[in-house]
Order: sequence, then C-alpha cells, then structure tokens
Amino acid sequence: MKFYDALQLDPAILKRKIAACDEKKEKAYYWFAMSVRSVLIVAAAIIFISLLSSVFGTDNTPMGVVLFCMILGIRFVNFEYCVKDSLVTLLAVLAILVLAPSAAAVIPEVFLIPLHFAAFFALLYMTTQRPEMGNGGLYSFAYIYLTGNPVTGEALVRRIFLALVGYLICGAILFAKHRDQHTATRFHHVVRKFDLSTPIHLWQLRMALGVSLVMTAGQVFGVERFMWMGFACASLLSEYPYSGKVFTRFWQRIVGAIAGSLAFFVLYLILPESLHALMGPLGGLCLGFCTDYRYKTAMNCFGALMLGAGIYGIHGAVILRVVDTVLGVTFGLIFAALFHRVAAVRFLSRSIEE
Repeated sequence: MKFYDALQLDPAILKRKIAACDEKKEKAYYWFAMSVRSVLIVAAAIIFISLLSSVFGTDNTPMGVVLFCMILGIRFVNFEYCVKDSLVTLLAVLAILVLAPSAAAVIPEVFLIPLHFAAFFALLYMTTQRPEMGNGGLYSFAYIYLTGNPVTGEALVRRIFLALVGYLICGAILFAKHRDQHTATRFHHVVRKFDLSTPIHLWQLRMALGVSLVMTAGQVFGVERFMWMGFACASLLSEYPYSGKVFTRFWQRIVGAIAGSLAFFVLYLILPESLHALMGPLGGLCLGFCTDYRYKTAMNCFGALMLGAGIYGIHGAVILRVVDTVLGVTFGLIFAALFHRVAAVRFLSRSIEE
C-alpha cells in the first residue's frame, strides 16, 4: 500500500492491518502512517482554524473548528443523493448552523424546544441517510458546539461570511469527490421515504428530540457549559443501529470523562505553565490513535478543558466537565428508555404487523 493511501485510512482500519501483519517492518510502517496522519491532522487544524480566526475574529473560532471537521468528513461521506441537490442542502445546513444558535440565544424560552428540534432534525435528515458513516455525530457536534458559542451583531455578520467561505470549500470537495455517485436519487426521493417505522428515521427522531430537550434544559436552568451536557447526551443517542439499550455507552462515557479529566488535571499541575497551551493539541494527537469509545471520550476532554480552564480555573473546569457529562448521559439514558417504550408500542409494533 502506498504511504498516501495509508494516511487516508481510519485508525481502526490501520490497527486491524497492524494486527494482521506478521513482519515487524510492516507493523512499523502502519504505526508510522498512523503517527504521521495524526500529526498532519492536528497541524492542519491549527493552521486552518488560526487563519480563519485571524480574518473573521476569535469569536468565530468555533465556526472554524466546525468547518475543519466538515472538510475532513465530506471528503469521504456524502449525503446519499445527487450532488446537485447535495450542494443546495449543504447551503441550508450551513444556514442552520449559523442562524439557529444565534436565534436560540435571544428568543423566549418557550420557543427553544421547537427551534432546537426543527433545526436538529433538519440537519440529520439532510445529511444522515446512513448513520453508520458518522455524519450524525459530525453535524450534531457542529450544532451543539455552535449553540454553546453563539454570536450576535457584527460577529454574526462575520460568521455568515465565514460560512460562505466554508460553503465554497466544502461544496468544491463535495462536487469533486462525489459528483458521480447517487446520480438518480434526488432529495425529494429521500423526503418521500420518510417513515417512522424504519430504524433510521426513528433514530433521527430520537436524536433530534433528545438533544433539543437537553439543550433547552441546559439553557433554561443556566447550566454552565451546557453544551457539554449536549455532547454527552448526543453521544449516547447517536449509537446506531437504533436500540433502546444505551447502558453500555452510558458507563463508557462517564468513565472516559472522569479518566480524561483526571489525566488533564494531573498533567496541568505537573507541566510548567508555558506548556499548558500544548495540552489541547496533545489530546488531538492522542485522539488520532484511539479506536475505543472510552479512550476517544478521554482524549476529547483535553481540548474542552484547555478552554474551560481559562474561564473557570483548572479545578472548576474539571468538576464542571464531569458533572455536565453525568447530567447529559443520565438524561439521555432516561430519555432513551422512555422513547423506546413509546416507539415500541406505536411504531415498531406497526412495522411488525405490516
């Protein structure tokens, strides 16, 4: 395998190849490819996000993060319908990501659930026809992250222009990589297939309703960094195939959050202050080697806590990360159980009868 091709592979695939190798030289080749891949992604992220932040303002750094993640994802995963319609829905997706979070920050609380539900469900329905490919996680992260970092006024205008730049980049990649795929499938064909008795649409509904409720609760009750609750809940509900059993991931998320927060706390105290800024990129580098959900959760704590420590202090950030995670997954666990009970009676049973 060419080295460039190896760099395109997911860590899970690279680790399977390593496990299947008999020669040490070949194992070292794939380990080296995984290492270079991780370094290149982190370096590209730093350069890309820093450049956009310098042009569109640091208050729009979160949008830069979202666009970088979209670029990584859209290279490999499309929307499962023709590129012409995909380009239109991509514009709609970015419009939602820009406008809905800002609207949620200023509208009356009574409208939060409808706004979050409509925006989140539309994102999932337009982008995620095959949840196993990861688009659901990508766009749920984007919405929750931007909802936790809204902007208004001049900053919102700059975010709109930044989104347009992102549209040109992502649209060009989408067209170049996927223009010959799903040519006979239009978006209206996807709309006509909507049926809540199917696992995919049931999964989309559960994700959208659960996340909209937990995000609204976080905003209404003034939970600090409520988006961390949203991440935890969405991670629990995003597991696919659809199932009412989310208890395993519930514990994995809690264990990962505690382990990652403690690891960050210890390193933060041990390392000199001049090296603290490197802890976020360190988490990103380590994430490039992770395939297990618990380890991914732990490494994701580094970037979040690096930002949180600057706002709440290291002790406050660590406590908040763990508490928000527990609140988020507990809500997700209860919601998933209730939703599955209702769905089993109203939708899944109807599907069996048919």
